[in-house]
Amino acid sequence: MKKVIISGMIGNALEWYDFALYGHFVVILSKLFFPTTDPYLATLATYATFAAGFIMRPAGALIFGYIGDKYGRRTSLSASILMMAIPTACIGLLPTYESIGIWAPILLIIIRLLQGASIGGEFSGCIAFLVEYSPMKKRGLVGSASMVSLCAGMLLGSIVATSISKLMPEAAFESWGWRIPFLLGMLIGLVGIYVRISLHESPVYLQAKAHNSLSKQPLSEVLKTYSRELFVAIGLYLTVTVPFYTFTIFVKNFMSTNLGYSYTDSLTVNLISITLAMLLMPFSAWLSDKYGRKPIMLYTTYAMIILIYPIFWLLLNGEYEQALISQLIFAVLVGMYMGPIPAALVEMFPTRVRFTGVALSYNISAGIFGGSAPLIGTWLIQVTGKQDSMALYIMVFAVITLVSLKFYKETYRKQLS
Repeated sequence: MKKVIISGMIGNALEWYDFALYGHFVVILSKLFFPTTDPYLATLATYATFAAGFIMRPAGALIFGYIGDKYGRRTSLSASILMMAIPTACIGLLPTYESIGIWAPILLIIIRLLQGASIGGEFSGCIAFLVEYSPMKKRGLVGSASMVSLCAGMLLGSIVATSISKLMPEAAFESWGWRIPFLLGMLIGLVGIYVRISLHESPVYLQAKAHNSLSKQPLSEVLKTYSRELFVAIGLYLTVTVPFYTFTIFVKNFMSTNLGYSYTDSLTVNLISITLAMLLMPFSAWLSDKYGRKPIMLYTTYAMIILIYPIFWLLLNGEYEQALISQLIFAVLVGMYMGPIPAALVEMFPTRVRFTGVALSYNISAGIFGGSAPLIGTWLIQVTGKQDSMALYIMVFAVITLVSLKFYKETYRKQLS
């Protein structure tokens, strides 16, 4: 069990390191790969490219979901990490707008599309794999390891980015030093592939295969038979994906571009807040194993609706310490909500279509609404003139989650079918 958890976490963390690097370097990439005559448009275009990586997630969910349900979780997970490592290294080798003109952003978008398809299969596969391996009374806790490793991968990206930026002169870092973390992604990817190949297949999946109960058309079956579960799962994940990408990507860059904080200060706040959220995830997952998934998600969603405006008020109207406190509060809400989600999603679908069901619900939610959150936030501020307009955006999705929770049937004591 320990080997399975550690191996699953390592592979997932390494893939999220690759995927999240783009978000850490949005400010620099906007200067190097897009026309800089209008900084706002350059930032908007860079966020649009970030969102492009999410557009391909549903496609990745279909491809890797089919592989995972048809040929095994391990096969799908091994393929997805290779599909992430190579494009990530390519970003580190990509010529800038000054060198090749319009081809620079075009190639960057193609790379992001490939990364998006990869992560579309990786994360949902990791969730299904870990929860299927765990005993019933610890499914929440074991499942939260996927969320913890997600944050660990993003933290690793932040640490590498911050360390290299401090070790190099600023001009050299913005000129070529930023490429180093992307090139390291290939080496890290090879480690992830080695870890994945050494894994054993999920016993629940093997049992279903032995009884010849795997679905021949998992996508069709999910859409026809489990459409209710699919829509509920999408709604539940909205209060993961929109707040998460707001406080990990949007706020970090918003602090440096709009509020005048240094790049290092913004990264420091980002590191501390992600760490806090990561530490809280196993705790909330453990609570969900004892008291149920629904109460944890329900109370945290109410807290998100009540506190999101005060969080932005504190961020906008205070000094550095107040900005840090605002993000720590945000991290508590995000961490507490994310803990039970992996187990909740897995428990909603049977083994025969589980990978596809989890992949579709997660990737539709994240692909359409999560990845676009930084882009929408930047656009809302420009259109409304209100720096806290993102708070209302988050609140809308929290209300949708509340409606979804009305239709969610408690699953923490349910045997995996």
